[in-house]
Amino acid sequence: MILVLRALGVGDLVTAVPALRALRAAYPDRELALAAPGGLAPLVDLVGGVDRLVDTAGLDGPSWPGPAPQVAVNLHGRGPRSHRLLAAARPGRLLAFANADAGFGDGPRWVDDEHEVDRWCRLLSWYDIPTDRRDLGLRQPARVGRPAGATLLHPGSKVPAKRWPAERFAALARALDERGHHVLVTGSADERALATRVAEEAGLAPAAVLAGRTDLGALAALVADARLVVSGDTGVAHLATAYGTASVVLFGPVPPAAWGPPPDRPRHRALWVGEGDWRRWDGVGSHPTLTALRLDEVLAAVDEVERAVRVSGAVAA
Repeated sequence: MILVLRALGVGDLVTAVPALRALRAAYPDRELALAAPGGLAPLVDLVGGVDRLVDTAGLDGPSWPGPAPQVAVNLHGRGPRSHRLLAAARPGRLLAFANADAGFGDGPRWVDDEHEVDRWCRLLSWYDIPTDRRDLGLRQPARVGRPAGATLLHPGSKVPAKRWPAERFAALARALDERGHHVLVTGSADERALATRVAEEAGLAPAAVLAGRTDLGALAALVADARLVVSGDTGVAHLATAYGTASVVLFGPVPPAAWGPPPDRPRHRALWVGEGDWRRWDGVGSHPTLTALRLDEVLAAVDEVERAVRVSGAVAA
């Protein structure tokens, strides 16, 4: 059995898809168990190749309850805590980044300034497991009964600093609605008040607020069928990349070089105003790299990605 640790969130799971697929191909006849939060189950099903989901949120859970895995793979972090959690499972072999604090030297060194997709592909490549960082797609989810072609605005984030100001999301919603977009506002249950504020200020109907009304499977279906997604640097942006849905991702404070969509895909646009010392900040509200981002810049990016979709459609035809 192969035990893989990735006990993080939506975006973390989607950026690990190429590595998970590589492990499936490398060990086709062994059970592949993924230690990740149970709430991610709908998305894990869409990855494919994972035989079992072990409900694991963070690194404070109990030790691995099953028999010792032949191989344990740390796709969670640099260690030492994640290394020790996997070592407690008594694997025959551990694949992980080198970490002296964990007493583990049999892996490549950690590189801070590396894209999250490339980080895990490089780890497996070091162990002679071939990877393809372009293999980001997810299976098509079941339809949710809502009309296809909606424009999804996702103003929330677990990290308040990564939120573009709500009044600008409202102005964007109003502008897109006037252009004929069917605008829906998504988010978690905790973000429903924010989504409602955006919709109300934009003059949208209450039914346009989907925050807290969709599980991850339904959200994936909405993204897969959407015309456009505009969000901050959060999980829904990675779903848009996975489904090739046109997207504009508003980055800050972390630059898109670490978590952004593939730069060679013109239907995805990452915006970041991070020149200067972007790490300096008073810690209140949205980060300056986001407050510096203007509405007209976002609308111009929307035009760019929609033009790219039309061009690719014409070429395919």
